[in-house]
Amino acid sequence: MAELATIARPYAEALFKASSSDLAGAGAWLEKVAAIASNPELQQFADNPKATPEQVLGVVAGAHGSPLPPAANNFLTALLENGRFTALPEIAKQFRTLANAQSGSSDAVVYSAFPIDASALGTVAATLEKRFGRKLQVTVQQDPSLIGGIRVVVGDEVLDTSVKARLEQMKVALAAA
Repeated sequence: MAELATIARPYAEALFKASSSDLAGAGAWLEKVAAIASNPELQQFADNPKATPEQVLGVVAGAHGSPLPPAANNFLTALLENGRFTALPEIAKQFRTLANAQSGSSDAVVYSAFPIDASALGTVAATLEKRFGRKLQVTVQQDPSLIGGIRVVVGDEVLDTSVKARLEQMKVALAAA
């Protein structure tokens, strides 16, 4: 949604500038809080005009499991007062993009039909870093529909070595013959 991205951009940039001394710390709490904020029921509660920012912060802090840092409280209060709480997951995404750009790395999602153990993931990550020519922050998601192999998404680039993709290629080749 372009509108949400447009709304989120100034907040992500402001948070990035304000937390330049501790990007990793800010990124950690932002990711957790964004995951909490993506809950539709919490978003509905935050949009309720009868709910105060303090009440919503209380729910977020309770779901977080530990007290939020003062910077997180201030940031969330600003979002709630401006009616921008629903943009929090997009803000986190744009913040991560800014932090990655500064460090010269990118996010990579590896989709696999089966779980990948730590040693295999390390080997895959090293190979992918050579292939894409940059440092990657690799996360793994399981997708049984791939049948076997992996599918890697880095930004707008996709490397698909899955059995499903190969079967689709064979299907197209046979249909063209």
